[in-house]
Amino acid sequence: MTRPRLMLSVLPEPFAICRLEEDAPIPAWALRGRFVSITRTADELSIVCPESDVPQEIRAQRGWRCIKVQGPLDFSQTGILASLAEPLAEARISLFAQATYETDYVLVEGQQLEKSLRVLSEAGHQIQR
Repeated sequence: MTRPRLMLSVLPEPFAICRLEEDAPIPAWALRGRFVSITRTADELSIVCPESDVPQEIRAQRGWRCIKVQGPLDFSQTGILASLAEPLAEARISLFAQATYETDYVLVEGQQLEKSLRVLSEAGHQIQR
């Protein structure tokens, strides 16, 4: 299977991936950023938002960087996430994936950003700086 070649960009700020209790209300600080993802399950409330918006006492993994796939992507396209995840996995880089209606995002730990971009570029993706 041929991997899709994608145009990627990096959002400017570091992000945090937060975990709150499943019945916690959505906090006001979580809604401030231009990129926010909120997912509630039976087990947790998970929030991805700019690190600067997260209070220190919140359980969170901080320092993640967000790589955006330039969209919009059609729902019929296949292999988008795999084309990012496979080369990153081969390079032993952990990721946290997010999807929206129009596109996909991959978060990587901040200290892995430059290596991630190099690996993705070598896999045939274009990096918009």
